[in-house]
Amino acid sequence: MRVPYLAVAAAFALATAAVACSPAAAPHSATASGGTAATSAASGFAGHVTVGPATDISGSTCAPNDAEVEDASWRQDVYAAWICQSPGALRIGFARSADGGRTWRAPLIMPGSKGGWDPAVAVAPDGTVYVSFMNTGAGYSFPVVDVSRDHGRTFAQRTDVVPPQKGNWGDRDFITAGPHGLVYLTWDYAPTTKYLKIVCPKGGSCSFTHGQLNAVFQKSTDYGRTWGPITPVSPGFPASGADLAPLLIGPGGRVDVLYQDLTYTDRTTLALGPAHVYFTSSGDGGRTWSRPELIGGSAGAITGAVWWIDGAIAADAAGNLYATWDTQANGRDIGWLSYSTNAGKAWSAPVRVTPDNTGAPHIVQSAGGPPGIAYVGWLSASSPRGYAQYLRVFQIGRGWLDAPVPVSRQFGNKPVWPGDTFGIVTLPGAHSLVLTWGSAVAAHSQIFAARVSF
Repeated sequence: MRVPYLAVAAAFALATAAVACSPAAAPHSATASGGTAATSAASGFAGHVTVGPATDISGSTCAPNDAEVEDASWRQDVYAAWICQSPGALRIGFARSADGGRTWRAPLIMPGSKGGWDPAVAVAPDGTVYVSFMNTGAGYSFPVVDVSRDHGRTFAQRTDVVPPQKGNWGDRDFITAGPHGLVYLTWDYAPTTKYLKIVCPKGGSCSFTHGQLNAVFQKSTDYGRTWGPITPVSPGFPASGADLAPLLIGPGGRVDVLYQDLTYTDRTTLALGPAHVYFTSSGDGGRTWSRPELIGGSAGAITGAVWWIDGAIAADAAGNLYATWDTQANGRDIGWLSYSTNAGKAWSAPVRVTPDNTGAPHIVQSAGGPPGIAYVGWLSASSPRGYAQYLRVFQIGRGWLDAPVPVSRQFGNKPVWPGDTFGIVTLPGAHSLVLTWGSAVAAHSQIFAARVSF
């Protein structure tokens, strides 16, 4: 759920190397499958869901495998970053679209990303693009932040956000950006790897059985050039049990964070058990955090064996918040949604997202739409045919407005890891969004994108 299988050894490596950006090329559209339309009962929409063609946006830049994509949008620009599982070392791939996901420029390799994993993408109100990812070097594990001031054509600025203590553990970063050079970063941090034990199942990434886990926060006010000190988001530092802390900037500059908190079953060995998701926020730029609010406790727990990113947060145009995650019990894996209409002070009862009753992973994420609307997607191998990307629409006060819509028109091979995340972003104006996901529709996994209109 954090470090990809092939990166476990690299996570303890002591050196990194920079990789030069590739020049942008003309738009391409290596379409994997045609578009489709499905009926929808969504009030205020056109009455149907139109899924555009699925386009391979990763190409052969870092073959053979590409996985774990994240994306962000600004106006009609869409940016996607993912893990390149190329021979010799992992790297971070990046692609951009200037027309709302209809066509994509040829991908490039992010500077400083040799050996890197867990990418995240954010765009500031002025169009500055930030791509973060994890890497290692000189005995440290740390986030790297690359910055583009020309809409993703080049990334001239790179900063290694190195912690003060050598021999630390670092993993899954998330990034968000505000106005005037303000950037926020969260990542998983352990002061030492001494207690850390990792399990990596075949066909997935990895999970922790022991260790000092903490969700931490850092802030930059100069477009990511320099970063402030590490601040724990989760209580109980240096061993809070928390990780995976996606974040966003809310009304008035409030910072909203959802994180996964694993229970410690043995404080001596730091053995980890089941988890739940929690919400916290900061009104002072991350210096202090509100008391964590448990989300959807009645839905059950997240098992410690989950290897994917379990937990995501989004906001609609009115500031309503949406949390998504999945739980495991009795051989079943179920995706859930909960929402808050009062800035995260209280959360709705969990609403079931996924209709199947299989034990396959359901990687669930959402994007906020017009007031009261959330677009909820999930990547799952619940079909006997393999991995597929799905989508449906939720409205506060009404519930689900349509049945699940398959966005990917081909299935990915189950034994091939598609990544721990996918990308989902809304576009301004018309009811439309762009989804990006990893899938091995052939022998190797590639990154696909599709535009969906309502």
